[in-house]
Amino acid sequence: MNDPAASPVHHPAETELFDDTLSCDVSLPAEFAVGSAAIRPGAAEMLLRSVALVEDSRSGDDGEERGDASLQLQRLEARLDLTLVLLGRLLRQSVDTLPLRPLRWSRRGLRLELGSRSGAPPGSHGVVRLQPSDWLPDTIELPVTVIAEAASGNGGYYLWLRLQAAGDALEMALERHLFRLHRRQIAGSRRLR
Repeated sequence: MNDPAASPVHHPAETELFDDTLSCDVSLPAEFAVGSAAIRPGAAEMLLRSVALVEDSRSGDDGEERGDASLQLQRLEARLDLTLVLLGRLLRQSVDTLPLRPLRWSRRGLRLELGSRSGAPPGSHGVVRLQPSDWLPDTIELPVTVIAEAASGNGGYYLWLRLQAAGDALEMALERHLFRLHRRQIAGSRRLR
């Protein structure tokens, strides 16, 4: 599934979370809070499904000639996109934003790169809040269990978090989102060649 050379991190938690499964290396606004519980349970699945619906409808255009109605719809969608971006910027100014963090994400869990040690012992529970889409300033909350924490070698720390059992609907929404992120990551690397 993944290129073994893609992640130079060698730790047993890497194998546990990312071997033989699709994973993505991305930078997203994210934070971990130990001992917390999801404030909005069920909202993560709804938000991920909505993001998928919007992003899939955008990429559904295959460049063929469309009628005037379709062109007008595309213009309306573009205006709505711009409005959402502007609204997102306004919201970010009035709300505490999450720090942008490099992370590796699979359906099993995440590896967050932190600036300082979290101090969370293995086995402790918490919540990861992250912004799954750059164009939508909303976050999802995922309940997690700490697997390990170790120095990253560049002055920071890695924190490995296993996603707690979620319903089938949330798991499917997560897998679909990760697939889109992975596809975007591959397309970006091809453009750089």
